[in-house]
Amino acid sequence: MRRRQTASNPPEHMEKAFGKNHHTRLCFLLFLSALFWVLLFYFHFVVLGSGTIVESEKLHQIPLRTESAKAHRVLENYPFMRALRTIENKSDPCGGRYIYVHDLPPRFNEDMLKECKSLSLWTNMCKFTTNAGLGPPLENVDGVFSNTGWYATNQFAVDVIFSNRMKQYECLTNDSSIASAIFVPFYAGFDIARYLWGYNTSVRDAASLDLLDWLVKRPEWKVMGGKDHFLVAGRITWDFRRLTDQESDWGNKLLFLPAAKNMSMLVVESSPWNANDFGIPYPTYFHPAKDADVFIWQDRMRKLNRPWLFSFAGAPRPDNPKSIRGQIIEQCKKSKVCKLLECDFGESKCHSPSSIMQMFQSSLFCLQPQGDSYTRRSAFDSMLAGCIPVFFHPGSAYTQYTWHLPKNYSKYSVFIPEDDIRKRNVSIEKRLRQISPEQVKIMREEVISLIPRLIYADPRSRLETLKDAFDVAVQAVINKVTKLRKDIVDGRTDDNFIEENSWKYALLEEGQREVGPHEWDPFFSKPKDEQNDQSAETGKNSWKSERRGQS
Repeated sequence: MRRRQTASNPPEHMEKAFGKNHHTRLCFLLFLSALFWVLLFYFHFVVLGSGTIVESEKLHQIPLRTESAKAHRVLENYPFMRALRTIENKSDPCGGRYIYVHDLPPRFNEDMLKECKSLSLWTNMCKFTTNAGLGPPLENVDGVFSNTGWYATNQFAVDVIFSNRMKQYECLTNDSSIASAIFVPFYAGFDIARYLWGYNTSVRDAASLDLLDWLVKRPEWKVMGGKDHFLVAGRITWDFRRLTDQESDWGNKLLFLPAAKNMSMLVVESSPWNANDFGIPYPTYFHPAKDADVFIWQDRMRKLNRPWLFSFAGAPRPDNPKSIRGQIIEQCKKSKVCKLLECDFGESKCHSPSSIMQMFQSSLFCLQPQGDSYTRRSAFDSMLAGCIPVFFHPGSAYTQYTWHLPKNYSKYSVFIPEDDIRKRNVSIEKRLRQISPEQVKIMREEVISLIPRLIYADPRSRLETLKDAFDVAVQAVINKVTKLRKDIVDGRTDDNFIEENSWKYALLEEGQREVGPHEWDPFFSKPKDEQNDQSAETGKNSWKSERRGQS
């Protein structure tokens, strides 16, 4: 209203003065008109304009705060965020390390031990399940062992050893929402061992299907669809990878079941072409109850006199045309610096832990060719004795036990490709003599330093400062699950992951994500059908070793 009055007054005055000075009136009108447009532009661009900028900034800030709050709510929607936040709690020694253990019905574990006579067709496993899975104590008659901590442990007893060891884990929790990983105490190895011979596929698969049916109904499973779950099987992976439902096919199909593919399964031998299993050490005969037991043993291994350059304990494989064992045995027999312990039916010394450990303790190098499968328990027994292992296939250790062994395999072992023996008849003795005494000493010290992480401590006690094979494996699982959770939060995906190259990914250094050509490709690049045929045959052959009593 005021503006209108102000604008209408000048015309009245101009109308009265029109006759006096027409020129003055015209100039005044032009001046008012110019002033009007100046004020109009000023009001629009400065007053209204600045107000618009301020409001724009306020409006811009509101969505930012809204998006931040929204992002916070989205993060809270991840049911594993409480577990991730425990990592930030520096005052909690278990922050980021909590493990939740499923309370499984006893049919999945303890009931199997009550029927221990049925766990193996050729071996009475009852004595081997005593002492929390360690087996009967070994007497130190020949002075080969320590006075305590030595047991006649079966090579397939990791199921029960690991589960009992978990009971002593310092960061167990009953609150699954803060757990960094979830353990499933299913005796998968003992389960399949009961039914490998003479049972149809339905019987072989029954417990695995029953277990998964139980798990997927649990609220803990729904958090990540089982990707934070892990279990242990003290057998080679091929016992759990039956491809078809033909009765003649070997093993069960646990690791091929959709739900099981989300879990991590720890086995004594993993598949190089699959991503849901991980290699952990075979159990040795040594299970210390305290750190001092380990330190004393390590010092003893450092001081031993080792008269043999190299040694081999094992049997030939005449039925396997690809095996180099026959050539290794021949080379050892012809050498004056090789100790040979031939193992076959009727050879009692090969079944004697004392005889085997005594030979390894007297050798600088211990030959570890493939057995019926890639791996051998003997490799861990020899390293426990401070003997430098000699491998002939990367699948025997380097791509298997990446959690427990250095990726730089030359620090602790010697690698001689199988074809060097098979096709070129390379002299093992000559190859080993090329390594200087100084280098041998450095390598042996590396082997001895690895001993704690290659053995399973007595499950009924707890080491004070040392990390054993169990500790290393659990931490690796936690790291794997934590990385996956962080990737989910950050929206990172592994779209370029190729499962058949799983063995390559295991060798990547921290921060690396891509794989390419590798020097070991010839060892693992086989047609898929040939891999499958080999896996079934490997599983069957491994049982011949069990009958033989030698891994």
